[in-house]
Amino acid sequence: MNRTLYAPLIFELSRKGREGYSLPSDNLGQDKYKPCQLPAHLLRQEAPASLPEVDELTAARHYTNMSGNNFGVDTGFYPLGSCTMKYNPKINEEVAALPGFTDVHPAQPTETLQGSLHLYHHLAAMLAEVGGMHAFTLNPYAGAHGELTGLMVIRTYHLRRGDYKRVKIIVPDSAHGTNPASAAVCGLQIVQVKSTAQGTVDLEDLRTKLGDDIAGMMMTNPNTLGIFEKDIPEIARLVHECGGLMYYDGANLNPMMGVCRPGDMGFDVMHINLHKTFSTPHGGGGPGSGPVGVRKGLEEYLPNPQVYFDEVEQQYAMRFSKEALGSISSWLGNFGILVRAYAYLLTLGHEHIAQAAKLSVLNANYIKEQLKDYYELPIEGLCKHEFVFDGLRAEYGGDHHDPDHATTLQVAKRLLDFGFHAPTIYFPLLFHEAMMIEPTENESKETLDRFIEVLKNIAIEARDNRESLRTAPHCTPISRPDDVKAVREPRFKF
Repeated sequence: MNRTLYAPLIFELSRKGREGYSLPSDNLGQDKYKPCQLPAHLLRQEAPASLPEVDELTAARHYTNMSGNNFGVDTGFYPLGSCTMKYNPKINEEVAALPGFTDVHPAQPTETLQGSLHLYHHLAAMLAEVGGMHAFTLNPYAGAHGELTGLMVIRTYHLRRGDYKRVKIIVPDSAHGTNPASAAVCGLQIVQVKSTAQGTVDLEDLRTKLGDDIAGMMMTNPNTLGIFEKDIPEIARLVHECGGLMYYDGANLNPMMGVCRPGDMGFDVMHINLHKTFSTPHGGGGPGSGPVGVRKGLEEYLPNPQVYFDEVEQQYAMRFSKEALGSISSWLGNFGILVRAYAYLLTLGHEHIAQAAKLSVLNANYIKEQLKDYYELPIEGLCKHEFVFDGLRAEYGGDHHDPDHATTLQVAKRLLDFGFHAPTIYFPLLFHEAMMIEPTENESKETLDRFIEVLKNIAIEARDNRESLRTAPHCTPISRPDDVKAVREPRFKF
């Protein structure tokens, strides 16, 4: 690749007095674009804001050049494990941009919102079918927000029954970090359960953690190692017998959709990441969406407002139920994201949703098998949508006992030179040099083969030319910033 040239910041391009616009006056000589007069107490009293002063062409080139330095699913392969960085079909964007969806307000009379409420209601029903649940709310803004909402459903369930001692939630040691974080925000105490050498929940350790103070257990399936938790029925039985509920973290639903359903495995509550499994935009701080589903008997606790079909009026309506746990978002969540997910599901259809899931499994296993002679595979066997290496094999410089061994971070930085985003690194924490790879179902065999070829070449380079690996990346605007200094001495302004 050619080295990307440094693009000056817009403050460096600024020149005093330079403007990028000229607005006309009206026919009376008055500036019709003059802003309204703000109250004096709202105006800046000191010097004017230090904003860049550039012409329009400079501004356009600046932002265009800056966008070229960003990496996204549309620009290259993004094998970020655990995050399902899936291509966002452009038809979804076109549908979400239709005036009937963009030119509405949630406080309009419901008779003028029938199309939007119809979509909400039907998408909830479709997700309930995919998840094996009875009902869904689409109000949560993101996956972690969905986790919190689901845990609030579990807490509400116990509190309404007068069972106040259930304040603990069981979380596997391989869980996503948002699981214990969401539980803590919900006021629950975290009880960690160990994994076996095969990467699945240790049933014997789980049995020692169960009691009448357990509110529930959070699980991801396939788990964070990409391994299917085959003991789910027994785990669900044990947790239910002690009075707890089962929570399904839907971050890894992609290889499951249309193939098997969390509700059929014994889960009572679940969330789904629309910005992962259902192809809506992901990253950049949002917007996301984390719908929450529940089994029959828990639907009354779902947050307000709730969308339902009024049989008397024969139209869709919203209600604020007194039984609900409250409201967790403004109105109906990130509605534009819901439209995109709905379009995605209609595009796949009932007959093709499972094919997408199976292709994600095929792609992951293809990469794993091609690379396991170069990278350490701690757990053999069939994976699902993702898998984890523990760094390079010893013969390629990955001996962990050697203080000068080739690290996963070095491999990740070297990948950038070849136009690939790095996979997730150093997570999960079960392995010292973890490298988690998830290709999704969208990528062609040619892309996967190129990725495999590059990772093989990097392994050989780590063995024969370590210095090239240590100094990578060589083709990015910034090569190796001081990560520690950036944290300890952050600079938030130019």
